Amino acid sequence: AKFYKENFELIKSVSSKYNVDPFIIVTIAGIESNYGSHHSQYSVFNSLYSQIHDMPRRAKWASKELAEFIKYCYNDQLDPQEIGGSYAGAFGFGQFIPSSFNSYSVDFNEDGVRQPYEWPDVLASIANYLRRNGYNPNSNNYDKDGDIWKSIYAYNHANNYVMAVLELRNKIKDKSEGSGKE
Repeated sequence: AKFYKENFELIKSVSSKYNVDPFIIVTIAGIESNYGSHHSQYSVFNSLYSQIHDMPRRAKWASKELAEFIKYCYNDQLDPQEIGGSYAGAFGFGQFIPSSFNSYSVDFNEDGVRQPYEWPDVLASIANYLRRNGYNPNSNNYDKDGDIWKSIYAYNHANNYVMAVLELRNKIKDKSEGSGKE
């Protein structure tokens, strides 16, 4: 609720542009990085490289993701060894895997660079991901077989993740809009 209040204008702008529930966007940002405080414990390059060599069942996937990561770093002239992320190779406040970042990230602040650690780009990238993965404009269908559920499931393929997002969304909304205002 605090993040929502502090970033209200930005969240409203992103939500309006993508026609996505602002509390879904805020909730995913919170779950993925605790609003920016937990996002880069491991080298993304090393995480993906280790999976290729130490985890045979993930090697093909990790090889594809490492190629996507190197492409991102090359295009934006970044040192691949300097970017931190999760043990699985996801990075930024939205914890995108490299292929998802390359496909769905947005330069919302229009500075010419898609930045995984700048809230305008991160929140818009989350909203864009949801929309491009089935979230219908201005939808209110939170049912298990509905478009919102399916788009959140695409973000993280776990029913428990979707249930957590939707439950936390309701709590943040309630706290932000009245019943629990601080």
